[in-house]
Amino acid sequence: MRYPEFLTENGTIGFVAPSFGCNIEPYRTAFLAAQEKFVRLGHRLTIGPNCYEGRGIGISNTPELCARELTESYCSEESDVLISCGGGELMCEILDDIDWEWLRQAKPKWFLGYSDNTNVTLLLTTLCDVASVYGPCAAVFGMEPWHPAITDAYELLRGRKLTMEGYDRWEKESLKSEENPCAPYHATEPRVLRFFTETEEAGEIRMEGRLLGGCMDCLVNLLGTQYDRVGEFAERYREDGVIWFLEACDLNVMAIRRAVWQMQHAGWFRHVKGFLIGRPLQYGQTLMGLDQYHAVYDLLREYRVPVVMDVDLGHLPPMMPLICGAKAVVTGSGQQLTVAMKCE
Repeated sequence: MRYPEFLTENGTIGFVAPSFGCNIEPYRTAFLAAQEKFVRLGHRLTIGPNCYEGRGIGISNTPELCARELTESYCSEESDVLISCGGGELMCEILDDIDWEWLRQAKPKWFLGYSDNTNVTLLLTTLCDVASVYGPCAAVFGMEPWHPAITDAYELLRGRKLTMEGYDRWEKESLKSEENPCAPYHATEPRVLRFFTETEEAGEIRMEGRLLGGCMDCLVNLLGTQYDRVGEFAERYREDGVIWFLEACDLNVMAIRRAVWQMQHAGWFRHVKGFLIGRPLQYGQTLMGLDQYHAVYDLLREYRVPVVMDVDLGHLPPMMPLICGAKAVVTGSGQQLTVAMKCE
């Protein structure tokens, strides 16, 4: 696994929009505020040509132009790290136009984003053997004040914090709007972690392996395509094993169950050491007696490894930034969870 250099004191942050851009409110104003914050922290900035675009379908621009921006920005020496402007819907369509060989040969660079950005965070790791960061997108850094999760993401990019512990409360309903684009997280709901080992709920867990995962909506879309090298990754790092981190956006509990089944039967969970499951955006949903816990755990229990549910991860913020590809030791008990990552 190759690890990029961390962002230095006066390093340059590049912004790209391989998925949605920041062309409408509240994202545009929040993105501008984020830029101001980074400049005050002493960083130079580069702005990709699609960051304020909205001409694409489900992404900022045409697939060709989005792919060109990402490829050229990643390989350019003008920026030290890249942060995606936002999530979206059809980032998968840019993959055919990305020069993956160029990315493999380029100097590794941190790429930060989540949701639709799974299309890059996962593939940088599995196709190029380069670590990436699954975490907040650019506009969120415009919030005032920064939530500890946003500080954690920045500190991770700086290389000053590689151990994450999550957050006491989460946001069920956002206060962000066109009139209040820089609203901080409205974190009102207490975090309640659930630990499972083998066949029942447990009081504590421990797992060790390489982190891999992202948004299940995107993961199952990649499964079985020419970009699916997950099995090869698992074999390459079989001595370490894999800790899967998974979360869902549009999927309801039935679709989550189907997604887990599909990944399972594609062999993605070979050499698995454990699972970190984020709160789904459809939180609290029950369909035909199936809830978000049984949607996942009923299928994962056969692996007889620890499973942690309702982790601070994904579309119901705050979310812990995680390094895709990094070694990690995960421990948990009560309502405490620690993810200690190592770049080795």
